[in-house]
Amino acid sequence: MNLLIFAALVSSVGTFDTSKLTIPHTTFTLESNGLQVVLAKDPRLPIVAVNIWYHVGPINESKGRTGFAHLFEHLMFQGSEHVGDDLHFKLLESRGASLVNGTTGNDRTNYFETVPSNELELALWLESDRMGYLLGSLTQEKLDNQRKVVQNERRQSVENQPYGPSEERMVELLYPPGHPYHGNVIGSMDDLNAATLDDVKNFYNAYYAPANATLVIAGDFDDQQARALVAKYFGTLSKRVVADKSAQMTPKPVLPLREEVHEPVALPKVSMAWLTPSAFAPGDAACDVLAFILGGGKSSRLYRRLVYNLQIAQAAHASQASSQLSSMFGIDVIARPGSNMETIEKEVGSVIATLANEGPTEIELEQAKNALVTHTVSSLQRIGGFGGVADTLNRYNHYLGTTEFLQKDIERYITLTQNDIKQAAGKYLSPTDTAVVVTVPEVAQ
Repeated sequence: MNLLIFAALVSSVGTFDTSKLTIPHTTFTLESNGLQVVLAKDPRLPIVAVNIWYHVGPINESKGRTGFAHLFEHLMFQGSEHVGDDLHFKLLESRGASLVNGTTGNDRTNYFETVPSNELELALWLESDRMGYLLGSLTQEKLDNQRKVVQNERRQSVENQPYGPSEERMVELLYPPGHPYHGNVIGSMDDLNAATLDDVKNFYNAYYAPANATLVIAGDFDDQQARALVAKYFGTLSKRVVADKSAQMTPKPVLPLREEVHEPVALPKVSMAWLTPSAFAPGDAACDVLAFILGGGKSSRLYRRLVYNLQIAQAAHASQASSQLSSMFGIDVIARPGSNMETIEKEVGSVIATLANEGPTEIELEQAKNALVTHTVSSLQRIGGFGGVADTLNRYNHYLGTTEFLQKDIERYITLTQNDIKQAAGKYLSPTDTAVVVTVPEVAQ
């Protein structure tokens, strides 16, 4: 295998040979405008993935102007100066493209597609046109239309989604007003309503410049031809100054915090969250392992204690959501009918305390490592799509400033010890540093 060479996964990550784990690729930067380019060749299949990360997200949004990055995720598919309205998907899919999409996170916005090898030029043309010529076709009508689409998405995914308001309130508690991560990535209704055409154009000019993006091409392509196509379609784009991306940090919230949120749901829910180390920082990998051990499935400690043994919960889950400024470790427990919420919260605290005092068993740690390493390696069997080879190279570049991190990424998990996890539980999941949101079912009128 040319793109990804690795030893077969075995029952123990202790025998995993990271020296054979690599993604061969080259990188360069266009002198004309500062666009970063990564080429990762793999001729095994006649397909090629095109993946662009714009280094912009809510981290760059100002108070009263939330949701702009996500709004652009939609606007970028509506046509550009040389591409007709709503033709982006149609042109790609008519040529056999797959995995055509875009996503927005706290720190970045990405766009990607996988096309047959002979359609690389089409994909690059489409991406370059919206990078350089979006404003030529951006109208008030398009803005109004996509504003409504995004607001409807907010209703479906947040306001009318079971536990959606509670989840949003948790983020607001951990990241107070003024913090870039305050609220939902999708933005608020008021801010979306207030967005003017000039606001949107200014945001585009500030952050959607070539110098604020990284293009990854992965798969079956001719290196010389790919470089020529990049020069043809991106090298001619004008150089634009990128706005200052330094985030204005606010003081951490005074913890612990607790709130009740009333929702039209059938079952109550207890959510607990902590601020944890930022993406790829020391402690981030340990928190991933902690999340798996505490609530990574039906064999996890919280599930066994609350669902199987005490039978006071329907489900229990834990996760580490890693971001650039800081991360959020969350535990969610959906109660069984009639269960006492204080008891559930107390039991969660007890499970965490036991882990902090005694650490995980050797088997628990090995299972967590196996699961996390397997997830990382197996995702690299895809050239494109979310989490595939092209996306992984872009993620490393965005958060670490280097694309050479796959081996170290795996090693930061397999080198963790039982004592590392024990210390992480005590350090990061303190009961005095938590925010708690209890979802209370509304009584039908």
